[in-house]
Amino acid sequence: MLSKDLLGLIQQIRKNKSEDNRIEIKKAAGGCPKIYDTLSSFSNQSGGGIIVFGIDQDNEFDLCGVYDADDLQKNIVSMCKQMTPIVRPVCTVATIEDKVFVSAEIHEIDLFEKPCFYTGAGRLRGSYTRVGDSDEHMTEYEIYSYEAFRKKIQDEIRIETRAEIGDIKTAGFEYYLKNLQNIKPQQGNLPVERVMKLQGFTNGEKPTLAGIMMFADYPQSFYPQLCITAVAVQGYEIGDLGDLSQRFDDNERIEGTIPQMQDGALSFIRRNIKIKTIIDPVTGKREDRPEYPMIALREIVLNALIHRDYSIHTDLSPITIRIFTDRIEVENPGGLYGRMTLDELGKTIADTRNPFIAKAMEIIGETENRFSGIPIIRRLMSEYGLPEPMFENRRGVFKVTLFNQIDGQKKIAEKSLSLQILEFCSTWRTRAELKERFGHLTSSYLMSYFVNPLVSQGRVELRYPDKPRSKNQEYRTI
Repeated sequence: MLSKDLLGLIQQIRKNKSEDNRIEIKKAAGGCPKIYDTLSSFSNQSGGGIIVFGIDQDNEFDLCGVYDADDLQKNIVSMCKQMTPIVRPVCTVATIEDKVFVSAEIHEIDLFEKPCFYTGAGRLRGSYTRVGDSDEHMTEYEIYSYEAFRKKIQDEIRIETRAEIGDIKTAGFEYYLKNLQNIKPQQGNLPVERVMKLQGFTNGEKPTLAGIMMFADYPQSFYPQLCITAVAVQGYEIGDLGDLSQRFDDNERIEGTIPQMQDGALSFIRRNIKIKTIIDPVTGKREDRPEYPMIALREIVLNALIHRDYSIHTDLSPITIRIFTDRIEVENPGGLYGRMTLDELGKTIADTRNPFIAKAMEIIGETENRFSGIPIIRRLMSEYGLPEPMFENRRGVFKVTLFNQIDGQKKIAEKSLSLQILEFCSTWRTRAELKERFGHLTSSYLMSYFVNPLVSQGRVELRYPDKPRSKNQEYRTI
């Protein structure tokens, strides 16, 4: 950042009188404030952030200046050295009417080094994440998710001491074994105990979680909440009542092995979505067409079951399916794993959180395990003439939403999306952040049909109203 850029940023802060997820303001008129929490949160978040010293937020964002620019920078560098890993700030100095201001740019660290934390407080108490304009302690699970990827922890093959190998020698395993013998005879014809161990279903003495969730007669006797909870609501949000004042039209707890839960979830969806009867004008044959493509829903449910987090941190968190008048939501514990981002979803090969479960589902013919699910979902929604699927990744949760358009529901879907944009823009957001958050839409479509209309309606304001097309433009809900 150049001095002129810092001066421009200071004027913007003064005009808007606010911080945001990338800007932190510190007074620093009487000494150097502690910034360990912000150093951590900016280092951990995508894109990093900037700390600006010399503005008094508690006094109408008064430009008070810093006590001593040289000493302040030394103190900033000193605190950065107390972080793990060490943070390398880029400092800039600028002057306004004999008052000196300092900024420290904090860059995002490499994924393999996260989380960045204050060494003096330790990893658990010293790790922060940026939420809006505040620095919040990372949860134990958020910290663990970084370590699980870095250390290649395989939670799916953790041992269940209460179970015996006989608990997974079921008809389901016999079916798997026959398929394995046909597909990979060099593996399938080994002694059964050897097959079980090599495929991650036992450690030789006790079953693993993968073995239990794939083959046990009743996996939920060991893991009660590793199931699916599904509800159908006659409305647009949980709490809306139906014609008979019912909270749910349908409500089911779906249990069993992973393949059984997949079948149960699809059965629940089929009986709770609308079916349109179409007569082929050429053949005259009747076709019953569901309002959503069932193959796309199958892929979504499969992804949730295979790629959810199976660590001890999420043992009490089921997958959830919610069917509303205008949409279907499928949510599973565990955000995107490893290096995958929303922008890359379906475009590059992803790191696999549960390779043994994914491989087992491939052997029994339930999935190809070729990372084709997301492109299939997008293509089928397009062929149905429906909006693109919405993918969300936030603090340990991954969510997929499909919208319908039957009976004019397109406007309802657009209204729902506009409300989500307004909620997301509760703090200043760049175009890049909007694109990342609503990555299921093209940038031009998002801006032309949603963000710009909200600006015209006076519901969203521009940070730089005199330069509406600026590449640095930011948006905030009024």
